[in-house]
Amino acid sequence: MTELEKGPTGRRRGRGARERILGASQRLFREQGVNRTGMDQLCAAAEVSKRTAYQHFTSKDELVAEYLRRFDPSVLSDVFDRTDLTPRERLLAAFDVPPDSPLCPYIAVAVELHDPRHPASQYAREYKKAVAARLADTAREAGAADPEQLGEHLALLLDGAAARTRVLDADAFPTAAAIAAVLIDNAIPATAGGDRRREDVPR
Repeated sequence: MTELEKGPTGRRRGRGARERILGASQRLFREQGVNRTGMDQLCAAAEVSKRTAYQHFTSKDELVAEYLRRFDPSVLSDVFDRTDLTPRERLLAAFDVPPDSPLCPYIAVAVELHDPRHPASQYAREYKKAVAARLADTAREAGAADPEQLGEHLALLLDGAAARTRVLDADAFPTAAAIAAVLIDNAIPATAGGDRRREDVPR
């Protein structure tokens, strides 16, 4: 028999409260932002009491940080861990982002919070550094002369494309991918050979 708790509507709930809270945060934070989402609304959507919510998360700040951790804990593994692509192709695959994708949640939360010391801002910063590091590692595999620099350039290009797509309501990723292909090929010496091929930019 699972331990039960009462939600705000008086209905009895099981032990899935934490996941319901996180599920509600995924939806509400993405739809209306962190600042516009109050704990009362979030608890109502998750069908838990505020007492239960604070048993799982000591503060809204902690919940926002956990919300970000749930997005991509392995840092783009669906791109960088692919074995069917060459390193160069993996670098370009990072730009294969559907045009209807929401604004990157790490950017959205960091901009909205305006507080570099907030735990969610700190996590967003570490995540962005991790993306640049994975790009650099892949650039190193591809034979780039300065993989760290290329990783930073590509990371900046990715974030710029994400923001520009949102602001202009127009897909900026194909253009970013074309620029990335030039950066990659300029960074990889011709002696790197096989992996420096002019494949089509992924669509």
